[in-house]
Amino acid sequence: MFAVRVSVLCYLLSMSSGSAEEENPEFWRSSAQNTLRSALSRKLNTNVAKNILLFLGDGMGVTTITAARILKGQLQNRSGEETVMNMDTFPYVGLAKVYSVDFQIPDSAATATAYLCGVKSNLNTVGLSAAARNGVCRSQKGNEVTSILKWAKDAGKSVGIVTTTRVQHATPAASYAHSASRTWYSDADLPTSAVTAGCTDIASQLLRNTDIDVIIGGGRKYMTPKGFPDPEYPADLSAQGQRKDNRNLINEWLSMKEGKVARYVWNKTDFDAVDPEKTDYLMALFEPGDLRFDVERDRSMDPSISETTEKAIQILKKNPKGFFLLVEGGRIDQGHHSSRASMALHEAVALDDAVARGLELTNEEETLTVVTADHSHAFTFNGYPFRGNSILGKSPIFGMDFLPYTTLMYGNGPGHKITDNKRPDIRKVDTTDKDYVQQSAVPLDTETHGGEDVALFARGPMAHLFQGVYEQNYIAHAMAYTACVGTNQEHCAATTEPASTDPGSSAPGTPLGAMTTVMLSALSVLLH
Repeated sequence: MFAVRVSVLCYLLSMSSGSAEEENPEFWRSSAQNTLRSALSRKLNTNVAKNILLFLGDGMGVTTITAARILKGQLQNRSGEETVMNMDTFPYVGLAKVYSVDFQIPDSAATATAYLCGVKSNLNTVGLSAAARNGVCRSQKGNEVTSILKWAKDAGKSVGIVTTTRVQHATPAASYAHSASRTWYSDADLPTSAVTAGCTDIASQLLRNTDIDVIIGGGRKYMTPKGFPDPEYPADLSAQGQRKDNRNLINEWLSMKEGKVARYVWNKTDFDAVDPEKTDYLMALFEPGDLRFDVERDRSMDPSISETTEKAIQILKKNPKGFFLLVEGGRIDQGHHSSRASMALHEAVALDDAVARGLELTNEEETLTVVTADHSHAFTFNGYPFRGNSILGKSPIFGMDFLPYTTLMYGNGPGHKITDNKRPDIRKVDTTDKDYVQQSAVPLDTETHGGEDVALFARGPMAHLFQGVYEQNYIAHAMAYTACVGTNQEHCAATTEPASTDPGSSAPGTPLGAMTTVMLSALSVLLH
């Protein structure tokens, strides 16, 4: 039966083709030769990184990247498969192994602790080593681990976090907090045992642990007293403040910045009015919880991830010592959990657009830019769709039950809908709709993560360190090495200035000791 279906498909393919250009073998030979020449001409950038830009696609596995690449091209009225994402242009690519200490397939808390703090840990915990236990407050003490954000701040750099989730969520939280549970967003989320044992919520740690210059995302309700009306949704009880301790952390944050120019904003109008040149600190919280999906975003109220990335960089780059910025496309993950592939892919495209903005605003000679994911999802790209078929569409070949299926599906999730032992007939269903829920093999309320390696793309100073296959916790150490923060600073007696056009100047990134050796050798030749 399979052979018959494939034969039919091959017949159909024989009636269609790509462009005439692609039918010419010289097209592919020329393309390959151009790629080869580019690889051969590549020079190592051994500068010390003044800045680090880390773009994190939460749940952005390789299948998501491929599907998002096609979607991006199709949104531009192209076939899609040949599209080049901004992250695709990065010259160095590696694979990170994402398992946590206690689980084969991890969550965003354990993975964030790995790539930000440099140690693998347990599921559900942030900023703690694997000696800490999920939800056990007393296991926190003595097991705290700090992140590259703190290492950068301690080195005199400016630091920031930008996310499309709440700023207390797992990924950003691991950059500044230490918590036995990623869900202890406010003190209202702390169990009595944790309060008794002296644990504090993640939102309060946002103020206390590290002096973060730029904080952009959602999460207003975790910062204000219980019942405090939300400025955007004053009649919505679920949007009201949640804190039991009656603290207004937003006001506290502002008071802590006395003598500095600190701005708090919650809408796009005020955000756009923030002058980066005159702003030392910025806290922008655009929603009570997570931000809206990009395709549902109210563009008059909430800026895009590209706009928030731009503002953050403009503020942080004023520091002559450089900066570290974490930018998270956090709702890729949430789109997948609800098995709404359209939502997840549009979020990934939006993140890729932010990558482009980051590259435009920085200098590759002095800025290490990394794009990676924390984990993947149970997300498949399958069937035999024709070239240019909508990535959100259906396979041209039906299943053995004589029903169509979508090119994108999930191994598990809410899309498992079997009635009378039959799958739903989707022939008349618009599977490209943003709310369409892809079918899945196993019924679950929410789709799960995947456990395969995730891709990492790098460019800029010492980006070659990210080639190969490695443990996810290696990422933090490699980033720190490139910027001379944290440990491993023996190589750091170097300039971070871009390459000079003066032929007599020293090469950037050359250790001063090595420069001295070269000069002494030259002097020795002259003397002899």
